[in-house]
Amino acid sequence: MPLTETQGRSKLNSDFKLKAQVSSPNPRAIQPVLKGFVTQGSVTRAGDDFLVEAEMEGTSAKELNRSLLSALRRIKKRTTLRAEWTCGKTTERFFDYVLKKTIRS
Repeated sequence: MPLTETQGRSKLNSDFKLKAQVSSPNPRAIQPVLKGFVTQGSVTRAGDDFLVEAEMEGTSAKELNRSLLSALRRIKKRTTLRAEWTCGKTTERFFDYVLKKTIRS
């Protein structure tokens, strides 16, 4: 029996948990974009940074990380992202667009 479009898409996507620190020279400008991107989770301001804990669905940690940072940098170019994406027993750590470490437990 063939898969419907929705079933096929859900087979390709995985659930990821995000823990991140977002820094920007203009936190007020990126806050609405950040809160719009994070629909399931929390965005907490800590000084000039934001601490993010969220759950997202996507095809890969790399793609989700790229999407988030690209959206933030459209508003403010000098925004930085330190992110940790966990799916199952695999955690991938990124600094901006670059994968720094993969941990499998």
